[in-house]
Amino acid sequence: MKKQALRFGPWLVLLAIGMVATPRYANTATPPPAPAPPQQHPHIRAAIAELRETRNELEHAAHDFCGHRADALRDTQAALNQLQKALECAR
Repeated sequence: MKKQALRFGPWLVLLAIGMVATPRYANTATPPPAPAPPQQHPHIRAAIAELRETRNELEHAAHDFCGHRADALRDTQAALNQLQKALECAR
């Protein structure tokens, strides 16, 4: 038995050293990007976008809408200001 241990012992030691010394490869793949956080108050943001488009249409309109264009522009800007203030307050 002692002869077998002397005969295979060095091989077992080399095998153990080889297993310990083998380099382990790290996972170097980049992780997927984190999902964007959900946007707060999406309806208010959509309303702001629509009001901006409306203001642009009113500013570049070919006619006066029976005299209501100036009032509509003023009220549209007032609504935009109020919605912007609401979003700032929600932060």
